[in-house]
Amino acid sequence: MGTASEKSQIWRLLASHMWQQASRWVHGGMVFRMRPSSSVPTRLMISPQDLRTADVMNAADIYGGRFLFSGHLVETQGHSPFEEAGEALDWQRELHGFGWLRDLRAADSKIAQKNARVLIDDWIKLCGSRHPVGWETPVVARRIMSWLAHSPFILTEGDHEFYRRFLKSLVKQVGYLRRTINETKDGVERLQAAIAIAAACVSMAGQGRFARSSMRRLDQELSRQILPDGGHVSRNPGAMIEILADLLPVRQAFVMQGLELPQGMLQSVDRMMPMMRFFRHGDGAFAHFNGMGSTPNDLVATIMAYDDARGAPPTNAPHVGYQRLTGENSIVLMDAGKPPRPELSEEAHAGCLSFEFSSGIHRLIVNCGVSYLSNEVWRQVSRSTAAHSTVTIEDTSSCRFLSEQPFGKWLGSPIISGPTHVDVERTDTSTSSRVTASHDGYLSSFNVIHERDLRLSADGTMLDGLDKFLPKGPIGAEPFYAIRFHVHPQIKCSLLNSGSTVVLLCPDGEAWEFDAPGNELNLDESIYLSDVYGHRKTSQIVIYGVLQETPSVAWQLRRTAVARLSRRGISAFDETELPLEAPADLPSESEDKPD
Repeated sequence: MGTASEKSQIWRLLASHMWQQASRWVHGGMVFRMRPSSSVPTRLMISPQDLRTADVMNAADIYGGRFLFSGHLVETQGHSPFEEAGEALDWQRELHGFGWLRDLRAADSKIAQKNARVLIDDWIKLCGSRHPVGWETPVVARRIMSWLAHSPFILTEGDHEFYRRFLKSLVKQVGYLRRTINETKDGVERLQAAIAIAAACVSMAGQGRFARSSMRRLDQELSRQILPDGGHVSRNPGAMIEILADLLPVRQAFVMQGLELPQGMLQSVDRMMPMMRFFRHGDGAFAHFNGMGSTPNDLVATIMAYDDARGAPPTNAPHVGYQRLTGENSIVLMDAGKPPRPELSEEAHAGCLSFEFSSGIHRLIVNCGVSYLSNEVWRQVSRSTAAHSTVTIEDTSSCRFLSEQPFGKWLGSPIISGPTHVDVERTDTSTSSRVTASHDGYLSSFNVIHERDLRLSADGTMLDGLDKFLPKGPIGAEPFYAIRFHVHPQIKCSLLNSGSTVVLLCPDGEAWEFDAPGNELNLDESIYLSDVYGHRKTSQIVIYGVLQETPSVAWQLRRTAVARLSRRGISAFDETELPLEAPADLPSESEDKPD
């Protein structure tokens, strides 16, 4: 089961899990045993906006009984989709969350409106009291937000009895959240439950007696989960997107109702907005750290429209554990933090000291990221250190994930051990920005500290790196290491100069060279997981070595050609230091661009 510390973590997580399950059963059962409330709200006063993007084409599929959720298609053949109990859990969660109501609303037709009411009535009848998936707390929170946001579409021209059934079910679901929120998984799920409760209080008439406690709980969760620099305690950049997508409409609902905004809500939004800019590359995509997959660009653009300040992003996020280096149009984003607490690490990665690098709209060096359409095997691969642009020793990860059975069945696969000390130093001058960081994730296994030094020139044309392996005891039988640099699939790579240089060519002709003097470079296959269209093959630059023989490796990434763009496309090149020999497999200007 691992070290004594790891065993302690597992038993603590197991005890917490068992307590939560028991409490949820007791408190949840209280809700279902309650007699129907006579204080059903008379009306809905306001509906928070849904910021997420709708797909109007999905409305026709739903009307035809075809439900495509989370990559799974289910055809109901005239039956209610809520009678489908054996389908994939992700599909069921999306179905019971009712986020697809936005697609029906986008269709803007009487048929779609009536279809929405029929499906809601089906859910109330078939699942309104019990359902193993439909009453999972995060699913309930998502459903409440969806029903509230789309209530004008749902209720317009509906009869009085449907209106009453709808409100009665909402009250029951909100009551369930109030009683089970303490037993909800910590992190985004618990915060979204608090947001849903607050949204119900501001939206439904007659909820004044719950308003103060709901606002207080939301403030507590925001102050506990949103760190002083604006990052989320899970260290997943995508968490901020999900939180703000729900929190901003609720904040707006408070303003429209003339209510005083909770101080925690104001401060949290003000802190998160700059961090949204912090994690973005030049093309608008978020860096792939700790569970962040492909960027929902439409949603991010909508959220950023709420940012009144729109200042420059911060460069140092010490509380959440990231660093940002900028030079002209070049950006480096670096993971320089410890893994989150085990109970918050279900999606966290073993990517300490990994980095991503972009030049303008081109992302060159990336992490593999995650795909929400992946199976469990690919999900675990994406969390390994080898899937990140950093160092692995003996093909092991710098963190250890829970994998023992039967614990994994109950607890998932949180991080149970990893770096405990991550030291960071930063220096910014007129000529460059520099970060030196080290972690002890390999100390217990190999008696080695990994230190990485990154320096980006002020003009953004040169990134210098130095990876050191600092022994803290006997190292053992010549362990080997691999320094990996995963390349974005739109970048074309070729080896030059007998394997001592790699040329990276962008779709518009911008070129960069990577070399590591005194070291052989390898160009291996890799896979990019964070693509909306599925997994894509790509390349990775790898430097292999033995700890005792080469305890430090210096490398450099420098720009050699810049494409000047005009209205007619590429008009010329600024040649600063072009390669001595052109690789045969690089495309000419007349050839198609890489996919």
